[in-house]
Amino acid sequence: MKRELGIAKCGLACCLCSENDRCNGCDSGECPENNWCENRKCSMEKGLGSCADCGTDCKKGLLSKIKPYGFTQFVKRYGKTALLDCLERNEKAGVIYHFEGITGDYDDFDDVEKLINFIKTGQRD
Repeated sequence: MKRELGIAKCGLACCLCSENDRCNGCDSGECPENNWCENRKCSMEKGLGSCADCGTDCKKGLLSKIKPYGFTQFVKRYGKTALLDCLERNEKAGVIYHFEGITGDYDDFDDVEKLINFIKTGQRD
C-alpha cells in the first residue's frame, strides 16, 4: 500500500491501485484519467478536496459504482485517516482491492451499509 497516494476525489483508493507505479494519485495532477474524470472536475469547481467534502448525496461519475460511493460515504462518517487505516489493515489480512482482470473483495456488494461494515471489520456479515 502506498498510503501517501491517499484516496482519490471520487473515493477510489489511489493508495491500493495497481497503476500506482506510474501514477502519483488524483491530487498530483498526473492522474492519467484527470481530463475526463467528472468527479475530479466537479470537486475542483466547487473548491472541495474530494466528493466526501460535498454536502450532497451524489451518484454521478464514478460514484455510480458501489465501491467509490461506499468509500466516500465511509470518509464522510469516519474520516479519510480511518479509511486508510482500515484499508491498510484489510490488505495485510488478505483483502483484495480491484485489479485489472480481478474483481476485488470490495466490489462484490450491492448494499452500501454492508460494504461500509466490511471496510470497518474486514469481515463479511
